[in-house]
Amino acid sequence: MNNAEVIGAVAAVLTTGSFLPQAYKVLRTRETAAISLVMYSMFTAGVTLWLVFGLYTMQWSIIIANAVTVVLAGLILTIKVRAVLRTTRE
Repeated sequence: MNNAEVIGAVAAVLTTGSFLPQAYKVLRTRETAAISLVMYSMFTAGVTLWLVFGLYTMQWSIIIANAVTVVLAGLILTIKVRAVLRTTRE
């Protein structure tokens, strides 16, 4: 593993790891009132594009980190959209 791969792997662990406490809290409590729907939509789209970029360039640190984050962000986004829809129906 060369220096660039080590830096990429450490960056992937740090950025994905920093996202985990928020994801855990939202998945546990289902509380999304403080989360912006627009921001989370943009974030999820951006992470998905980073995943696609990683697949095109075959950079495993980018692929793995963004695959994990896409799944978690997608779950949170789904919970947020359901909450918004529930609120607008009332």
